[in-house]
Amino acid sequence: MNPETRAAGMVADLMILSARTAPKGKATDSITAVVKTGDELTVLSDEMKRIGERDEIGFFIRDAGNIASADACVILGCAGGSVLGLNCGGCGYATCKEMAEAWTKKDQNLPFSGPNCVIKMADLGIAVGSAVKTASIHNLDNRVMYSAGVAALSLDWLPECSVAYAIPVRAAGKNIFFDRKV
Repeated sequence: MNPETRAAGMVADLMILSARTAPKGKATDSITAVVKTGDELTVLSDEMKRIGERDEIGFFIRDAGNIASADACVILGCAGGSVLGLNCGGCGYATCKEMAEAWTKKDQNLPFSGPNCVIKMADLGIAVGSAVKTASIHNLDNRVMYSAGVAALSLDWLPECSVAYAIPVRAAGKNIFFDRKV
């Protein structure tokens, strides 16, 4: 393993730390964070291609190439079906109890389960932002990917999560996430 790949793995671990310590609504943590490397990246890339071909979504297939070329991939998910008891209505239901009663595990052909607590979805966004900030501080090329998050859920890598995003990282002389074509 070359020094750049080792460093990318270390920064991926720091990205997990940033996501974990990011602020959470009502101080309730429902974020799951994992790092995938090596052969796991091939599995993730293959699942993205399968979904892209099945659903005729070209950017899943394009993004699969980035995953296959990445040094590591940070995957962040959230259990958005759990409730905080705030009854804010942000999810579209009058009470948290109503949202919880409406929650269903995702259909195989849908990317996410729902409905989801809007506060928990904000928590996930803040965690993703904290993770990419850490990558940026360390000059590690990265890109937030909806497509790879969907594939990670499809692989059941985050079984308690209803929504996930992935952040592949790569240490190279040229940013592989920059000049991408569908």
